Amino acid sequence: MKNTFNIVFLSFLFVSCQQKIKPDDIAKINGYWEIEKVVFEDGNNKDYKINESYDYFEIGKNNLGLRKKVMPQLDGSFIVNDTQESLKIRFEKDKVYLDYNTPYAKWSEELIAISDEKMVFMNTEKNQYHYKKATPINILGDGKKIK
Repeated sequence: MKNTFNIVFLSFLFVSCQQKIKPDDIAKINGYWEIEKVVFEDGNNKDYKINESYDYFEIGKNNLGLRKKVMPQLDGSFIVNDTQESLKIRFEKDKVYLDYNTPYAKWSEELIAISDEKMVFMNTEKNQYHYKKATPINILGDGKKIK
């Protein structure tokens, strides 16, 4: 009985602490994001120390947009190709989903947290993808800002 109480209490705590994502929060998705780690359903983590590519998101009118993989360069620019995934933001029962579509597949991810600097998605396998807002690379050390 005590274990049941603990499980119910922890479940309530998790649900009550989960961020309520509002339509105004969707604009925060726009931009370049670098994956930090994946938290698997069993609790194990995979940390990403160095990333060769970032995810670029662009959400426009009617909650339609795209996601592209881009490769950051040492001068602060990005190499971009024509490959992209179309996406649509869907609000359903107090949850937010990104529905992806390519010529080869369709899938969804739940947006479970978003801020100006952090973002977390969960896929259908219950794996959580933790992102941080990407910053330009500047190895010149000259103090100049990269655009």
